[in-house]
Amino acid sequence: MTSVSEHVGSAPAPLAAAPGGVRLDPVGLHASVTDPCLTAMTLLNDIAGRHPDAVSFAAGRPYEGFYEVAALGDYLNAFERHLVDELGQSPEDVRRTFFQYGRTKGFIHHLITRHLADDERMTVDPESVLVTTGCQEAMVLVLRALRRDERDVVLAAYPSYVGFLGATRLVDMPVRPVAEGPGGIDLADLEEQIRRARAEGLRPRACYVVPDFANPSGVSVPEADRHRLLELAEREDILLLEDNPYSMFHGGEGRLPTLKSLDTGHRVVYFGSFAKTAFAGARVGYVVADQPMADGGLFADELAKLKSMLTLNTSTVAQAVVGGFLLKHGCSVERATVREAQVYRDNLRAVLTGLEQRFGADGPLRGSGVSWNVPAGGMFVVVTLPFRADDALLARSAERFGVLWTPMYHFYAGDGGSHQIRLSFSALSAERIDVGIGRLAALVADRV
Repeated sequence: MTSVSEHVGSAPAPLAAAPGGVRLDPVGLHASVTDPCLTAMTLLNDIAGRHPDAVSFAAGRPYEGFYEVAALGDYLNAFERHLVDELGQSPEDVRRTFFQYGRTKGFIHHLITRHLADDERMTVDPESVLVTTGCQEAMVLVLRALRRDERDVVLAAYPSYVGFLGATRLVDMPVRPVAEGPGGIDLADLEEQIRRARAEGLRPRACYVVPDFANPSGVSVPEADRHRLLELAEREDILLLEDNPYSMFHGGEGRLPTLKSLDTGHRVVYFGSFAKTAFAGARVGYVVADQPMADGGLFADELAKLKSMLTLNTSTVAQAVVGGFLLKHGCSVERATVREAQVYRDNLRAVLTGLEQRFGADGPLRGSGVSWNVPAGGMFVVVTLPFRADDALLARSAERFGVLWTPMYHFYAGDGGSHQIRLSFSALSAERIDVGIGRLAALVADRV
């Protein structure tokens, strides 16, 4: 894989003449344009688009069965009543809130803090919350702010969310991989990678971690290790970038405390999103950045400066819909997603049962070399295959066997996971899951 550093300092390629105008050479553009991290999702979407009847374990989309178009109007009405009855806005103020440019830091920050207090036992200053256009923007803003020069690096447990890896490419922030095991990020390896980076004259600024049901591996960090991770961050003077899209979708045994709720030293920058809990189409996320700045103010204020030059403000209408969603459920996302959480529990059980029936000790493909992990919740299961699972095999799987999945090597930035696939089960019914696992078994039988 071509690294960003190989393009730094190279002269841009000349513009190529073409009939009717100029033709740009991708080599002359920023290296991220052709980076596999940024092209992976386009490729997967293209394959899925060509095979609409295939059972898709590829996209990590939320369950759609409970969506109601009429609910959007209810959410908007609930937020309008909130503006009038609780915030005392006049009719002119309400119209301006809905239709005009909005506050750069967002205007549902107070409702987000109520949600965090209720669901996460997290006391947060509303001014430390920056509402963003999806969580992806929050990642880009934080990484952009932390990268001062070429010596700055960020660490991340591998395999890692491809959207975060892509964000690092956009801001030219190199990633130092950290090993991940069944209990999440390997703390000993994290400490070693920090030491190695500093020995090379680099500045480790932060470590990205998904403590609950990580994408793509599905693993979670035990509570004791969460405390140790915070202690390590304090000792090594780094920030922790905590991403928490999936913690509501546990197996029924309850949730562990977030890193941010345990954070007493402002070591954690917390990414939140309503894509999986409300609905992805709103494109509303947020970041809690309560780190004090040496010259006054909060880290969130510095991020807001960057956002003002990127997206100016998050859609006021989308914020109003999400604000109404929160209000309709007493600002508790956990109460709002009870039905979805049960669907994901049932679907996880269906995936694990289907794999056991085909590849387990009594299955027709026992001894085939297929194995899988057993997450306690979330949306993903990782399957290890006895052969290489790349994009070419994915295309064959879709065309000949009618089943889609995600090659895991995309989550290692192309350097690992070559025999593994991610199965995302969130958007499927139990019946379709069974059909899909059967088709996956047919693919395996054909290969072995």
